[in-house]
Amino acid sequence: MSANTGSNGAIENTQESNTMTVETKTAETKIDETKITEADTAEPVVGKAAQPTVPRSVLLFLGAAAVAIIIVVLSGIHSRVSASTDLAQATDRAAIPSVNVVHPKPAARVDELVLPGNTQAFIDSPIYARTNGYLKRWYADIGARVTKNQLLAEIETPELDQQLRQARAELATAEANMNLSQITAERDQNLLKTHSVSTQERDNAVNALAANKATVDSNQANVARLEQLQSYEKVYAPFDGVITARSTDIGALIDAGANAPKELFHITAINKLRVYVAVPEVYGRAAVDGASVDLTLDEYPGKTFHGKLVRNSNSIDSASRTLLVEVDVDNGQGTLLPGAYVQVHFKLPENAKSLTVPASALIFRREGLQVAVVRDGKAELVRVTPGHDYGDSMEILAGVRPEDDVILSPSDSLASGMPVQVGNSRPGGARE
Repeated sequence: MSANTGSNGAIENTQESNTMTVETKTAETKIDETKITEADTAEPVVGKAAQPTVPRSVLLFLGAAAVAIIIVVLSGIHSRVSASTDLAQATDRAAIPSVNVVHPKPAARVDELVLPGNTQAFIDSPIYARTNGYLKRWYADIGARVTKNQLLAEIETPELDQQLRQARAELATAEANMNLSQITAERDQNLLKTHSVSTQERDNAVNALAANKATVDSNQANVARLEQLQSYEKVYAPFDGVITARSTDIGALIDAGANAPKELFHITAINKLRVYVAVPEVYGRAAVDGASVDLTLDEYPGKTFHGKLVRNSNSIDSASRTLLVEVDVDNGQGTLLPGAYVQVHFKLPENAKSLTVPASALIFRREGLQVAVVRDGKAELVRVTPGHDYGDSMEILAGVRPEDDVILSPSDSLASGMPVQVGNSRPGGARE
């Protein structure tokens, strides 16, 4: 009984277990059918495999990331292009030389213009011989002060003396022939009255007299010429002056004329001296004929010599742009010497103006004194006319304007039309 009971319990348990298994399978079958039904009711996708749905937030994030990447790439490209452009511009700017400039300033007002000049003798003449021979003796050496017609030298002329004696003898013969012809002509003229001679004989005698007279005149002229040449055996001073050179000595062979190898003496008149001065064109109005002029010399400090402007060339030299003037200075004491360097002081008009620039701005080239100025971003070399030299600065009389930018310390390679950039701009060049 117990065994049956246990068997029945096991059977019941087995049946219950089978029942639960069937119910579980039924439930799973229903779930599968539900999924199949949902799958059947869904819209089918043609030609593509079924893909999972992506959330919208993910798509927005991905889009933002792509835009950010594009912006970063474009920004990098732009920065590279900008850097390349800046580098090219910087290279171009570096290729343009940078210069420092100053503005010319008005020069300090001066009442006079000081220009250099050289003294010259009022008369300067070489003395040559006018006859051939040998120097017998000389009477004046260099530095000797001589007066007009003072004997300077004597020349021996033996050949000339013989020629003169011969000419005088020929003259005497000609005079004798003329006297004889004159007597014959007078006799024939008287005999013709009595018809003692023919008219032809009388005419022959008269013509012979005329021919002999002409011969006498010719010989007289020859004698006078030789006597004049003989008078040149003595050499005299042509004017009051100083002997500055003696180029001969006793016994030297003397050749006549200016074609001689050398002069005998050189004489200068120093009682009055000439001084030629080149006055800049801008100061041409200061060169007035008759104006008083002062002269100073380094060897006579504190001493002033007075002269007068006597004449000017009335023409501007196109090469130097200056006016040549002559100043005469009395030198009766002989203090001034010909060839001396002097400083000539001219009185300036009231409205004369000039500018100054630093000495470092000056350019010395074969074209003349120049300065470089900046105009329209380019260098331009302009020729200037110098005035006073103050050492650290130079007075400019013409060529620049007060508003010009003058380049300091220009390079040797600087040329007109070269682009430049201004590093600084300041006033300068003035002398207080």
